[in-house]
Amino acid sequence: MNRGKTIREFFLGKALDPLKSETRHSLALVAFLAWVGLGADGLSSSAYGPEETFRALGPHTHLGLYMAIATALTVFIIALAYNQVIELFPTGGGGYRVASKLVGPYMGLIAGCALILDYVLTVAISVAAGVEALASLLPLGFHAYKLWTEVVVIGLLIILNLRGMKEAIKILLPIFLGFVATHLFLIVYGIIAHAGNLPELVPNTLAETSQLAGNIGWIGVSGMLLLAYSQGGGTYTGLEAVSNNVNILAEPRVHTGKMTMFYMALSLAFTASGIILLYLLWNARPIEGQTLNATTFKAIIDSLGMGPWGSQLSLIVVLAFEAGLLFVAANTGFLGGPAVLSNMAGDSWVPHKFRYLSTRLVTQNGILVMGVAALAILFWTRGSVTLLVVLYSISVFLTFAISLFGLCLYWWRHRNELEHWLRRFLLSLLGFLICFSILIVLLVEKFTEGGWVTALIITAIAALCIYIRNHYSQTKEAIRSVDQVFANQPFGPHVGAIEPDPENQTAVFIVGTSRGGGLHALLWVQRMFPRHFKNFIFVNARTVDSHAYGGEGAVELMRVEANATLKFFVDFCHSHEMASASSLGFGTDVVDEVTHQCEEISRTYPNAIFFTSKLIFEADNWFIRLLHNQAALAIQRRLHFDGLQMVILPMKV
Repeated sequence: MNRGKTIREFFLGKALDPLKSETRHSLALVAFLAWVGLGADGLSSSAYGPEETFRALGPHTHLGLYMAIATALTVFIIALAYNQVIELFPTGGGGYRVASKLVGPYMGLIAGCALILDYVLTVAISVAAGVEALASLLPLGFHAYKLWTEVVVIGLLIILNLRGMKEAIKILLPIFLGFVATHLFLIVYGIIAHAGNLPELVPNTLAETSQLAGNIGWIGVSGMLLLAYSQGGGTYTGLEAVSNNVNILAEPRVHTGKMTMFYMALSLAFTASGIILLYLLWNARPIEGQTLNATTFKAIIDSLGMGPWGSQLSLIVVLAFEAGLLFVAANTGFLGGPAVLSNMAGDSWVPHKFRYLSTRLVTQNGILVMGVAALAILFWTRGSVTLLVVLYSISVFLTFAISLFGLCLYWWRHRNELEHWLRRFLLSLLGFLICFSILIVLLVEKFTEGGWVTALIITAIAALCIYIRNHYSQTKEAIRSVDQVFANQPFGPHVGAIEPDPENQTAVFIVGTSRGGGLHALLWVQRMFPRHFKNFIFVNARTVDSHAYGGEGAVELMRVEANATLKFFVDFCHSHEMASASSLGFGTDVVDEVTHQCEEISRTYPNAIFFTSKLIFEADNWFIRLLHNQAALAIQRRLHFDGLQMVILPMKV
């Protein structure tokens, strides 16, 4: 084993076999683990979402009661609406798939771009808020090192996710459970301890609302409440993560997805609204260098009478679990973001390599992009949670609004075919109106405070995606024209198989899905080396990517299609009285799999020379090479190193 492979396995773990049924079963998440891996995103936002909402109220803190009620209600409304997404799209895809199928491809593109930014910000804001929570325990002098601490945490999360999703979640599970236990106790105790203030809270809130309305009008009050509510909008993004990642859930997926959504909505509504209620009951006030959660929890813990050391130790434990859960939430970005990129790669909006799995059966390229992009945004914002929340909330509610609008269209179009369509339509419409209203308020009020950056990033990503898709469309059209040229190649009169003789000269063709490309290579070799080769072997290696691995029976379907293509080539040769055979392999790395097959063939057919085609573009550059798999050159290098001869045939497009 070479040193590079040894180091890679030390950090990422040993390779997994994608064709073993137990592998898929071992990676699939049951509802509870999915709640941990995906629900942590929403639950952890209670560390910064309620605080941003409460701060936005300014001196009118009694209005926080409306925020607590609205938060709990909205979470359940959006969760119920997204259960419909799980039912309609049981293979995953979330907002991107909903918008693409129900509204249109370009609206799907906008939703996909917003989701990519959303998940990048999930990583950035979760890590930044986690470090802020830990910094609340330390002197102000430590704050100069927060940014570099965030960089280290993201680096560790990248390595953890490259090892595999379930492995990452199991490691982070104790942190998640610790957060739930400590915060459940603090919220319940904090409300009970000051329950005597609850009877006064409602009349005081109503009195302040009337007084404020007399000064700025009811429209002004409504705008203030909507803006404050919008500030904590990042709280809800975890709901999208479930529908986006249904493909990684255990069977039955729809039921598992709905159970996960229920766990998530219940825990999120209780925690977020409960913390806002604690702010009101315990008269929370900001202190420099500390989060509002830290000051409120400190007051609650001090009331328990455990003494200075006991109180300080308890606060350390609580904030450590809070920071830990935020780091778990960052993990959601590494699960959801690559899934969105994979779905968009399937539709050719982004490079196809984002569909490829690593040997650990995770979308390695997507994980790396999420991590690098999160680091870039952290450096740009200097880790400012307030600024990150603005970017985050806009991207979250843009995705929600588009997805729920798509559901409205679906139920309306199928109103004559489906029972209970009106109830589902009204639920989707209510969710859409809420999310769209919040989105407009955020864009108007926060455009100069970071909102324009969100719009610019989404627009730039969308423009790049359109360019990429146009290139893939032109390439596909060129390949289709090649296929049409060779589609009319007549089969010969001979009927029956002709077995290859291992001692004869053998031409081995590495072919893909294009039959025209394979015939182009076969006829080119016969023309250049007339009557030299007696055996013709066709090799195909299929990449088990995230789409194939996510769907039940997809790998078997891929096997059937690949065998049909290989049979076409073999039958063509037999019809012209040429000895022929084929070889099919599956793996996560096409270069490794093809190289392995070629080495096996060379042992059986020692006089073999290997051939494959490579697309040649008139204007070749680094970006074109990024969009297209350079497998032919990599395979040639590997085979030449092993002493095997390989020729790459140009195929101009």
